[in-house]
Amino acid sequence: MWCFYGLPFVHPDSLLVITINGSGLIIEIIYVTFFFIYSSSSNRRKIIIALVTEIIFFAMVVLITLKIFHTTKDRSMTVGILCVCFNIVMYASPLTVMRMVIKTKSVKYMPFFLSLANLCNGLVWVVYSLLKFDLYILIPNALGAFSGLLQLILYASYYRTTEWDNRTQSETQLFQA
Repeated sequence: MWCFYGLPFVHPDSLLVITINGSGLIIEIIYVTFFFIYSSSSNRRKIIIALVTEIIFFAMVVLITLKIFHTTKDRSMTVGILCVCFNIVMYASPLTVMRMVIKTKSVKYMPFFLSLANLCNGLVWVVYSLLKFDLYILIPNALGAFSGLLQLILYASYYRTTEWDNRTQSETQLFQA
């Protein structure tokens, strides 16, 4: 969706948005391809259903955007709002892990570098959005940077109370399977 947002007929002067997100899209396609190749047949079916659903949704968004909205301002607003919603969902996904960290007082299942990358990614895009005065990029990425900061604060708070070597019996069975 961000690739579509960065196109000149949707949001002019967004070369960085299209190049960065286009590169990410290519990497994701390669990843999904490898995952698909090495998946079981039941997982392949789920992947195909998910991809077809995404393609249909994206095609509908493109069609509606290009047919109904005739100015780049209207197109930017429509696609921008969708991008904000999807980005907020992406940045909010670690909330379940954060809840588990608080509940168990353990950061065992919250990767430090993923939290750090979350913070850095949000901050970089916040700086970019402030330079370009783009609220559609600013809003979700400011929330994402805040989420990453909260994750790192939780990590620092619960790092010492984490039992790294002691696995429960169910964890041991999981790793042996």
